[in-house]
Amino acid sequence: MIKRFFLKFWLEFWFYFLAGIQVLIYFPFLVLILLLPKAYSKLFWIARNLWARITLHGSGYYVKVEDKEKLKSNTNCLIIANHSSHMDVFLMLITCKKPFVFVGKKELANIPLFGFFYRRTCILVDRSSEKSKRAVFLRAQKRLHSGLSICIFPEGGVPEEHIELDNFKDGAFRLAINHQIPVVPLTFPDNKKRFPFAFYSGGPGIVRAKIHKFLNTQNLKISDTKALNEKARKVIFNQLMAYKK
Repeated sequence: MIKRFFLKFWLEFWFYFLAGIQVLIYFPFLVLILLLPKAYSKLFWIARNLWARITLHGSGYYVKVEDKEKLKSNTNCLIIANHSSHMDVFLMLITCKKPFVFVGKKELANIPLFGFFYRRTCILVDRSSEKSKRAVFLRAQKRLHSGLSICIFPEGGVPEEHIELDNFKDGAFRLAINHQIPVVPLTFPDNKKRFPFAFYSGGPGIVRAKIHKFLNTQNLKISDTKALNEKARKVIFNQLMAYKK
């Protein structure tokens, strides 16, 4: 038990150390990149190929991706996944090659240095404010028109430990229908086990990501939002259950 405790302590310390020290090292270069044309695509490349990979692989986690349908570079889409760990963001970056923008909670913008880039690259939302939630649609529209995809964890946060998959919020699916873009469900079955919020468990190993077949939104109306929501949740939930067998 003591050995397990110290292993978990070391893994968490090392994981956050790797993530944080890279932000510190890259900071001057990233500020300069923000001044360049098409800065976001360059920042995304660094986040995906350096920050996320060094953090995950350097902490002993090995990524295995299964594609049911390839993410095409010329197709805008809404990317969703179950949310169970701080590792989810890193795994999402490694899994999806096409640049996308996260929709995330505004509180993360308060993290020193990291928050500087978070505010400039992500769409921030205050979940306690209806005005903030409505503003997400306008910001997402601008990003979609610039050729980027949008990534949302539709549970709206990390559910309690005993909940396998929480109910999805409708906002992400209204966005997809409004812009007639496909929904791409992803399942992350191992992150809760490998890097949970509970301090006493977890450890290195393989983390899998499964990209499911796209859910088409063409000809759907806003009245179809709930049905699309339930369909996407069912795809991810069934896959989580299949992995447990």
